[in-house]
Amino acid sequence: MEDLVIRDADVVDGSGGASYRADVVVDGGRIVGIVKEASAAGCQRPRAMRELDAEGLVLSPGFIDMHAHSDLALLRDPDHSAKAAQGVTLEVLGQDGLSYAPVDDRTLQEVRRAITGWNGYGDDIDFDWRSVGDYLDRLDRGIAVNAAYLVPQGTVRALAVGWEDRPATPQELDRMRRLVAEGLEQGAVGLSSGLTYTPGMYAPDAELTELCRVVASYGGYYCPHHRSYGAGALEAYAEMVALTREAGCPLHLAHATMNFGVNEGRAPQLLALLDTALEAGADITLDTYPYTPGCTTLAALLPSWASEGGPEEVLARLTDPATAARIRHDLEVTGSDGCHGVPVEWQTIEISGVTDPALGDLVGRTVREAAALRGEAPWDTARRLLVGDRLGTTILQHVGNEDNVRTIMRHRTHTGGSDGILRGDKPHPRAYGTFPRYLGHYVRELGILSLEECVAHLTSRPAARLRLPDRGLVREGYRADLVLFDPETVAPGATFAEPRTRPTGIPHVLVDGRFVIEDGKRTDVLAGRSVRRTDVR
Repeated sequence: MEDLVIRDADVVDGSGGASYRADVVVDGGRIVGIVKEASAAGCQRPRAMRELDAEGLVLSPGFIDMHAHSDLALLRDPDHSAKAAQGVTLEVLGQDGLSYAPVDDRTLQEVRRAITGWNGYGDDIDFDWRSVGDYLDRLDRGIAVNAAYLVPQGTVRALAVGWEDRPATPQELDRMRRLVAEGLEQGAVGLSSGLTYTPGMYAPDAELTELCRVVASYGGYYCPHHRSYGAGALEAYAEMVALTREAGCPLHLAHATMNFGVNEGRAPQLLALLDTALEAGADITLDTYPYTPGCTTLAALLPSWASEGGPEEVLARLTDPATAARIRHDLEVTGSDGCHGVPVEWQTIEISGVTDPALGDLVGRTVREAAALRGEAPWDTARRLLVGDRLGTTILQHVGNEDNVRTIMRHRTHTGGSDGILRGDKPHPRAYGTFPRYLGHYVRELGILSLEECVAHLTSRPAARLRLPDRGLVREGYRADLVLFDPETVAPGATFAEPRTRPTGIPHVLVDGRFVIEDGKRTDVLAGRSVRRTDVR
């Protein structure tokens, strides 16, 4: 007898087609039967060892988070309710060009320092891996949800070139090609870049094109956080489109937003650029989160010249008065490349997390507010934070535009990605609320997307980008990564004031046919594993 039958569910199968009522049978981690309109037809209904009454609930494929920063969180906290409770059954890690494999001993310590603001320093983690394959093996010891991995181009450059702003030598470029190829051979699904983060931002287009040729040869995709989301954003998007067309590599645009006042109302121009490329044969997808503020580290706003050489060099420059004055001018007057070419507006920069508990009283305040409390200029407060917190401060950047968010999420190549940073006293609520916010706010309340279309954005579209042959749809033979939610009540609990509150209206989530969320509560099941390139078609 089969393991489970889910009775009388309203199936939204991920295809974008109309919903239907059915009994869905699960056995051995896969969907083995779908009996449509079973209760109305009076036919013999399927039996199983366990039956779940899904009356009033939608059954859909599990959601795929195309942009996650859970690289250490999955190891630190296998419970991982932040994502599991949202209905996420697969995350894509290794984002923005910086993660923890491939590394050597030197690079590992440098990367840990550089992205402390994303994931913490990792004192509680046994870094017993160095290669991509070893990291994926580590995930396979037991995680709450599935995880795929992108080779991080910035980490690769740190390993082969270092943190200097200079072209790679031919020998260094050859080594980067080999490192990318090895990561893909070991299971990575593509390559990511963070082109406003060091050292990845020091790579010229020719270097990125060569690495993308390697990615294309393995059937992967390129996922850039490109060079600007502010001044020059359209040009930065066009650069990535042209680069990947030359390399013959599929392109997935990370957190594809148009931010800052200079881009208000310009989302249609971005979509026109993408549509022109798509009509010419380009392979392009994108992801977004359904919020206006962004989230990064305070150090990320610094100009690239000030970040050259790695964290210790940055701190040395910040403590030198003359160099600090030059940094301030770039930030406040010129508009640094780290702040997307737009002069920083300190009232939009909210402190969301600190590494040093002594600085905790500043969390939840903007830099301008914190400066007023101290009776000093905002730059002096920012500089004090950067040095005192050793570059570990995380921020929310309130620079988005709601019309742009709504316009981009309607695009036919759009997928969902939380860009969720789980660290900090007041993290961005997108880490805990992205997927129920799509379903509750943008589907039920605003009608921006239909329920069927939105589910397709969150399931089959990302599965197609990842080239997964048996995920993203409710189909016989597909893996039983499933979510049941109430379309009338599903909503994020997370707010900017209480960002870690769990969502409502998602009572059941299954990974590989096993309940990770049951009756709204986290079970002790760790059914997730790494999803590797060798698993795809």
